[in-house]
Amino acid sequence: MEDDFEIPAAGKLEGSEEEEEDSGEIGMEKEIGKDGLKKKILKEGDGYETPITGDEVEVHYVGSLLDGTRFDSSFDRDLPFKFKLGLGHVIQGWDDGIKTMKKGEKAVFTIPPALAYGDSGSPPTIPPNATLQFEIELISWTKVKDICKDGGILKTILTEGENWQTPKDPDEVLVKYEARHDDGSLVSKSEEVEFIVKDGCFCPAFSRVVKTMKKGEKCILTVKPQYAFGEKGREPEGGNECGVPPNTSLQITLELVSWKTVSEVTTDNKVLKKILKEGEGYDRPNDGAVVQVKLIGKLQDGTVFVKKGYDEVPFEFKIDEEQVIDGLDRGVKTMKKGEVSLLTIHPEYAFGLTESHQESATVPANSTVYYDVELISFEKEKDMWELTAEEKIETSGRKKEEGNSLFKKQKYERASKRYEKALSFIEYDSAFSEDEKQQAKLLKISCNLNNAACKLKLRDYKQAVKLCTKVLDADSKNVKALYRRAQAYIQLVDPDLAEMDIKKALDIDPDNRDVKLEYKLLREKVKEYNKKDAQFYGNIFAKMNKLEHLNSANGARKQEVGPMTIDSKA
Repeated sequence: MEDDFEIPAAGKLEGSEEEEEDSGEIGMEKEIGKDGLKKKILKEGDGYETPITGDEVEVHYVGSLLDGTRFDSSFDRDLPFKFKLGLGHVIQGWDDGIKTMKKGEKAVFTIPPALAYGDSGSPPTIPPNATLQFEIELISWTKVKDICKDGGILKTILTEGENWQTPKDPDEVLVKYEARHDDGSLVSKSEEVEFIVKDGCFCPAFSRVVKTMKKGEKCILTVKPQYAFGEKGREPEGGNECGVPPNTSLQITLELVSWKTVSEVTTDNKVLKKILKEGEGYDRPNDGAVVQVKLIGKLQDGTVFVKKGYDEVPFEFKIDEEQVIDGLDRGVKTMKKGEVSLLTIHPEYAFGLTESHQESATVPANSTVYYDVELISFEKEKDMWELTAEEKIETSGRKKEEGNSLFKKQKYERASKRYEKALSFIEYDSAFSEDEKQQAKLLKISCNLNNAACKLKLRDYKQAVKLCTKVLDADSKNVKALYRRAQAYIQLVDPDLAEMDIKKALDIDPDNRDVKLEYKLLREKVKEYNKKDAQFYGNIFAKMNKLEHLNSANGARKQEVGPMTIDSKA
């Protein structure tokens, strides 16, 4: 509000009449808060929303003393008054009162001196300790968002964006911006600039604000120094631009033109996918799906080492069958039909630590590679619920054989997952016939046993124990399960349980060579444990004896000097 008020003739809010409608609260004066502020609604507003702290509100008003003397009116200037609510830009009674209003509402506020101009008043128009009346119409307001919840970045939306998605830290955004000082002088302007969100651009405010914006959104930012250029400021960078002095706030107009979504395909952040063109729908390939793609593989310097699918026939491969490098396999599995993406694949998911000769060039050892991929189409492997009981058993058996093949290639982790996949098809067998249930039981035993062998190779001994126990619950005389569980118990340093399993296995199959060898190993381990225990406890006993000897010696010395340590007068 302005201090140099004009004092127009007396009157009500121009363009309005007090409507004494019998409509709820209209015409009734109510107290707001506990500081004496009163409100009487003259006209109800629209909807239910009210402005909040930081919003830019637009109002028309007439201000009067209690005797009816009018000291200010926005109508006299033919210009609505705008200000940011709740930031102390107006008297406290306004900040508190307008927060209760709806769009289009008209109300009279009676404001006590403590919430107006207090003891000093506002000479010459408002005397000391004056209670004021303001008839206010809330025309509209613009939402202002406090981005960091500390007032450091206030965002006012000028143009709403599309949809609901907003960029994330790894995404690559394209923006336009214009930064100015409070006096309007230009600091920096860019037609279009691209950057990764987490890396930021121009000033620290950008990386925070773009994560709240939708595609096509345009906003104006009030940026305090801590999110601009802080205590150091910024040197001018030529042209018509000027520098930023230390501890200076900025006004920035920012538009989010578009962005490319970057997602982490693997949890270790070593396969990344940047979407260049969105695909159709929501469906994606599953394990076993046959996909048709176009792809170009490049090195970091841009050298193309492979190009497939750009002739008449797209390149086709099966997901999770190791027909392409692991990173490409995983990346394509996350894509939708028609999607075009750039995959960044680190060596662990590409060609590893050895040099690889490809179609057009050699991929050096330990290379990160880049694939431009377009998913033309795919045919998913049937989901479990689509299969008959017979098909479930057949699929489970096929997955088990795939696991066996991976185990022979010493790919134990992948083999383990294949056995788990095989089990998932026959886990619920309530609809199976008796013959199918028996087939499923044998498959479950076989998959759990083989998976236990994988877990032993992967040194996951606790899981190996659990898998063998599942087998023994179904077949208590399964020698392989007893044998592998004993192996796990030995590694878990539980020789008693290991011996129980080995002895039981030998009772069932006395001539089993593998079990006999494991029993021999167990006895050697027990001797080793006993020897270590004997040495350990021997060391402890030796230390205890030594300590006892020292204590005895100290006691003797105390006896020798005892008379000198007591009071001779006693």
